[in-house]
Order: sequence, then structure tokens, then C-alpha cells
Amino acid sequence: MKKILFICLGNICRSPAAEGIFKKLIKEGGLESQIQCDSSGTSGYHQGQPSDSRMREAAFERGYSLESLSRPFVKEDFENFDLLIVMDQSNYKNVLAKAETPEDVKKIQMMLGYCTIHEGINEVPDPYYNDRFDYVMDLLEDSCNGLLKSLT
Repeated sequence: MKKILFICLGNICRSPAAEGIFKKLIKEGGLESQIQCDSSGTSGYHQGQPSDSRMREAAFERGYSLESLSRPFVKEDFENFDLLIVMDQSNYKNVLAKAETPEDVKKIQMMLGYCTIHEGINEVPDPYYNDRFDYVMDLLEDSCNGLLKSLT
């Protein structure tokens, strides 16, 4: 069983969208017994809250359901997940700060490192501040498809 954790800042836009997309891909591929995923944020600002309504709407329009509640990333996530997929350099630095072993560090990957269409972009921008929800969905769909191919 491979366990993937998607991580952004507040766990209300990018990481829950990646989780929703990836869960649908897992289900469509009949891979529920082989791959699981979750999401978290490097901050606890929105702990217990649902995804941003604008992100949920953008996801719904593409056939995805965002049902998770925000939770903060914790050190134990290194033990519970095989890959920690971060959205930007700030997320990377915050997760890296909690790493204790070289194995922990190896688990941290950039989301856009799995892109196959949108190449040359390093970070998934935070749509909470710029309202680019459709663009973020494009990036996440591309990356999630690439991630799934790398795992299967």
C-alpha cells in the first residue's frame, strides 16, 4: 500500500484539490487497495474547516468532490506516508524543517515535478490570493496524472 500526503499552506485550496483529484483517479483505476491519499497544511489556521468554497466549486465543475477537513502537517506524517507532496518552496521548507532523517527528506517531493504537460513551472500558485482556481486545477490534474503513472 502506497500512502501519499498532499501539503499546502492552509489545507483549504491546493492540497485538498490534489487529494480529491487523486482519489478519483485511484477509484477510476481500481487502485483503492494499492494507493491511499490525504492532505494537510503547514499551518493550522483553518484546522477543522472544509475546503475554500471557490476551490470546491472549481473542483465540482470538473467532477471532483472535496470532502476533507483542514488539518495541520505533523511530524508523525513522515512515519504514516510514503510520499509528502508539497505545492511550493515555502511548503517544502516548512516540511523539511520537521524532517529528522535522510529517509524523511527523500519523501518530500514537489507537486509540479510530476507534470507532463505544464513543464517549466516550479510551484502551484495559491489561488486563495489570486483567484486562479481553474489554472490551479489544470496544474493539479496534470501532476496527479503524472504521479499516478509514476506509481503504477
